[in-house]
Amino acid sequence: MVEVHPPPARSRLVVNGSNAALWMGLALCASLGLAGLVFAVLGSGKRGTDVALQMSARLSFLLFWPAYAGSALTALFGATFQPLKRHARELGLAFSAALLVHISLVAWRSYIGFTPGRETFIFFGVAVLCTYLMALFSVARLHQMLGPKGWSLLNIVALNYIAYAFTVDFWWPSLLDNVKHLIAYFPFAVLSVAGPVLRLAAFIQRIVHSRTASTKPSS
Repeated sequence: MVEVHPPPARSRLVVNGSNAALWMGLALCASLGLAGLVFAVLGSGKRGTDVALQMSARLSFLLFWPAYAGSALTALFGATFQPLKRHARELGLAFSAALLVHISLVAWRSYIGFTPGRETFIFFGVAVLCTYLMALFSVARLHQMLGPKGWSLLNIVALNYIAYAFTVDFWWPSLLDNVKHLIAYFPFAVLSVAGPVLRLAAFIQRIVHSRTASTKPSS
C-alpha cells in the first residue's frame, strides 16, 4: 500500500493482482489460524478473546511495519532493503487482510459483553478506515483516478495515523511496570517508534539531497 504505481501493461497488472491476492490469502489464514489456536487453548471467553486480539494485533503490525518503513530503509541503508520497498503493496494488502480477523475479534468481544469504550472505537476506527482507504486506492484504476498528489496526501496521512495508532496501542501506561508485559510488548513498541523516525530521516535526506543538487553549479 506504500508508493504504489500502477503498472503500464495489462499483463503486469494481472500478475501483480494475483500476487497481492496470494499475500492477502496467506495473511488472512495465518491470522485466523492464530486466533483459532488461542481459542482452542484458552476458550472463546474474555481471556481467550483478549489474547487472540493481542496476537492478531502483533501479526498485523509485523505486516504493516515493513510496508510502512521499507522505502525509508532503502533510502537510508541501500539496496539490502529493496525487497521490502518492492513488495510494499503486497505487504500493505496482507496487513489489511489480517486486520479483518482483529476487527472480527473486537466484534466478538463486544458480543459477549465486553464492549470497548467509545473513545477506543473512534480512535482505532479511524485507523481501520485509513487502512481500507489505502487498500481501495491501491487498485490501479482508482489509483489513477486519485492522481499522484491525492495518493501522496492519502499515503502521508493514512499511513502515519495507522503507525500512531499502533504506537498508542503498544506504549500503554503500565508497559514498564511488569516484566512479563515488557518482554511481550517492548520489541513492538520500539519498532512502532522506529518506523516514523526512519521515515522522517529519509524525508530529511531527500530535502538535503534536493537542496544540494539545486545549489550545485552546472558544468
